[in-house]
Amino acid sequence: MKPAGRKRDRKEKDASAGIPDSSVSDFSLANVEVVEDGATERRKRGRPRKNPIDDAQNTGTVHSKEGAIREPPTSELENGAADRALGSPTRTVTRVVEDSSGELLRLAAANVGEAKKENVIKVVPSMDAVVKVFCVHTEPNFSLPWQRKRQYSSSSSGFIVSGRRVLTNAHSVEHHTQVKLKKRGSDTKYLATVLAIGTECDIAMLTVNDDEFWDGVSPVEFGSLPVLQDAVTVVGYPIGGDTISVTSGVVSRMEILSYVHGATELLGLQIDAAINSGNSGGPAFNDKGQCVGIAFQSLKHEDVENIGYVIPTPVIMHFIKDYEKSGEYTGFPILGVEWQKMENPDLRKAMGMTPNQKGVRVRRVEPTAPASQFLKPSDIILSFDGIDIANDGTVPFRHGERIGFSYLVSQKYTGESAAVKVLRESKIVEFNVEVATHKRLVPAHIKGKPPSYYIIAGFVFSAISVPYLRSEYGKDYDYDAPVKLLDKLLHSMAQTEDEQLVVVSQVLVSDINIGYEDIVNTQVKTRPSWKLY
Repeated sequence: MKPAGRKRDRKEKDASAGIPDSSVSDFSLANVEVVEDGATERRKRGRPRKNPIDDAQNTGTVHSKEGAIREPPTSELENGAADRALGSPTRTVTRVVEDSSGELLRLAAANVGEAKKENVIKVVPSMDAVVKVFCVHTEPNFSLPWQRKRQYSSSSSGFIVSGRRVLTNAHSVEHHTQVKLKKRGSDTKYLATVLAIGTECDIAMLTVNDDEFWDGVSPVEFGSLPVLQDAVTVVGYPIGGDTISVTSGVVSRMEILSYVHGATELLGLQIDAAINSGNSGGPAFNDKGQCVGIAFQSLKHEDVENIGYVIPTPVIMHFIKDYEKSGEYTGFPILGVEWQKMENPDLRKAMGMTPNQKGVRVRRVEPTAPASQFLKPSDIILSFDGIDIANDGTVPFRHGERIGFSYLVSQKYTGESAAVKVLRESKIVEFNVEVATHKRLVPAHIKGKPPSYYIIAGFVFSAISVPYLRSEYGKDYDYDAPVKLLDKLLHSMAQTEDEQLVVVSQVLVSDINIGYEDIVNTQVKTRPSWKLY
């Protein structure tokens, strides 16, 4: 009979190790567990014991008296903690915990042969300031302009700023009938009032009259314009769930972008963080917990992935200050000129430019713009507000960066003036030109107003706008609409402030209009005194 083998005396694991202590509510030095390397201790026979810190590095989880908490990557360690962890037998444990206010805090505790140290640093700001926006939309019916379409609902994101105000995207509350806001962790939806909608910059400002909504919430602080490769974190309520969502990435590009909703070109940030439907209006934070932008659109194409766009702080602050100055949104002004690059040396010579002169050539001037009183075709714009313009139309932006000079114009407010230096017939002249908002012959938006129309003898006269074209010809209206209308949209300029492009949208059959039943979207010429309301 084989003698019974000796059983190894294994110690029972302490079940209390790593179990959250519910009696501990605040973090202190006693709550942070620092474990030394233990290199001097001889390992005994039997199953190797797991080092709590080694286990944390492998699994990404460390237990403390507050419970299981996430361990960020080594790259997130600050003040050289990552280098010390690699080059020293002393281990550094970094923990991220969530306190009672909903803030994520990072605790780094290191034993470096001295007294135990504890650093508490904000990693992500309080997400309680990020709200979910519920909106009921009622769009106008351009085919039957005296009616409206069926209501539909949407959800998006927003965030609380100073002055008891909430920012979100303009397209999130476009044609709104009712807007409600819900805070994180709350089951109550609060009625909101729309204070201003900036169609060009795709930003809307809301407020809530109920004082309960503002209790216990700190407004988001704005940070400076980030640089390339700066880390950003996008927070919002996208599709795929009902709770708050966090995605992270870096700033990939910074340039003048085409804002899809506003049909304008303003400064924008490109990031590689995921921006999905529902993220619109949510804040983008930097590593200091400051808001550096608002998520508003993304690029969806089979050849690209993870390209999202953020409205940067200069555009946001322009919108806020514009509202504070005038009590309403007045828009982003333009100079009102169509210009041409002067990169060709023969063209520069023909225009009388010296080798050291740079600028852009004026092709056309908007008749409704204040600049039409000063600028003429073939003028060479040399500088704007004292900043020289290059032959490609760019100006110095930051170290190693250049940006289109339209950025300088967009930073002005409606009605302000700027010094414009011009080369005209080989002579330099300078004008003090007022900037104003763009008056389009075919408006990009009707700004929440019902469409204008007029009916007489069964003929329905309608004013053309981009929403009208999209309603009649679909999202590919720029391909499917009649060429004459597209030519007006792309190349024609309004000659007067109240000029409109009018068409006969349809004919309501009657005895008086027999023979005209087939007229659809046909342009008509009106007298200068006619205008649809």
